[in-house]
This record gives sequence, structure tokens and C-alpha cells, in this order.
Amino acid sequence: MPRGSPQLSQPLIDRLSGVQIRELSIPDSYEITPKQFGDDRGVFLEWYRFDKLEEVVGHSIDLKQANTSVSKRGSVRGIHFADIPPSQAKYVTAPHGAVLDFVIDIRVGSPTFGQWDSVLLDDKDRRAIYIAEGLGHCFVALTENATVSYLVTDTFNPGREHGINPLDPEIGLEFGIDLSEALLSPKDTDAPSLAEAAASGILPSWEAARAYYETLNTKA
Repeated sequence: MPRGSPQLSQPLIDRLSGVQIRELSIPDSYEITPKQFGDDRGVFLEWYRFDKLEEVVGHSIDLKQANTSVSKRGSVRGIHFADIPPSQAKYVTAPHGAVLDFVIDIRVGSPTFGQWDSVLLDDKDRRAIYIAEGLGHCFVALTENATVSYLVTDTFNPGREHGINPLDPEIGLEFGIDLSEALLSPKDTDAPSLAEAAASGILPSWEAARAYYETLNTKA
């Protein structure tokens, strides 16, 4: 065998390729916690495993674009979503700093419509969150220069992108910071409330989302 190409035993491969995946209270969203392997050189982890995610989602995630944002402490980005189909599923992690990441169920007719869940993404536990198509996404930066990286299943299409005001009291996101410190873009503060978005017909439906997920599962 050539030097530099050691053959790994299957038990070692299994030990190195571990992630814990937990479904959140919003259907079709998941928290992913990787195993970390540290020594005096630093840390190694697998922050994305398509096969492990496929086991719980029901289909492979066809990634089309990768994004990175760097935010000042207190910055709020979202609530954002895209028309379904195809919308845009997201796999989000924070390689530097910390953010509180929210998934909001905006699918009209969903049993959890208007509800949300959150995951702390940081450079300590190095968790990720998976957010399926048709769900709303938002985060608040808890540290300076909080860096967030997203893997997404479709390229950005401004004509199909929408927003909901992240301060909508009907949704009631709990940011964990004094709102006087929050930094928001006019685009987000000018966005409609959840009720206004529903009345205007821009929200995805639970039925349309389930039908689209089924097409993806069938392709798998």
C-alpha cells in the first residue's frame, strides 16, 4: 500500500462518522450535533453528512449554493422564506461566534402554524440546523462578528423571496437580548406581519409543502 494511504478499519470509520440528529418541535426541521475529536493540534468534526441527514429527512439534499454572513452583535436577519416549489431548504451552522437560530412554521394549515423553535449555533458545540422548504428562517447574532454559513438547495431568486417582520408579536420570537440593542434592516422591519402575509396569499400551505416533500422522497 502506498505511503500516506492507511487503510481504516470499519469500527474506526463508524466511530469517526458520528452525528446526533434531533427533530425540533416544528415538523421537518432538525438539530444536528456533530461528534468532535480533539487533541493537542485542535479539533476535527464532520459538520455535514448527507447520508445521515437523508436517513431522517427521507431524501438526499441537492445543494445548489453556499452563503456566508458576518454580523455585529444584536443583528437580526429574517424572517425569510421562498415560494414553494422549489423554495430553499437550508443547512445552517456558525463556524465563528454564536447566533440563536430560529425556524418558524409559516405553512398555512400546519398543526404548528405560527409556532417556532430555536437552536444555539456556536463555535463550541458546532451544531447545525436543517430547515426544510417552506419554513421561515431567522437568527440573532449573540457575539461580535458572528459568522453563519448556509448550504441551500436552490440559488437565490429575488422574485420568489419574501419576508415577515421578525418583531411580529403574534410570532413572539425570544431573542435573548434587549430589543433596544437589536439591529434590523428596513427590509425586515417593513415586512408584513404573519397575519398580513397570510391575508395576502404569499405564505406556503401545509398541503403544498407536504406534496413537494413527497416528490423529493419519490426521487430518492
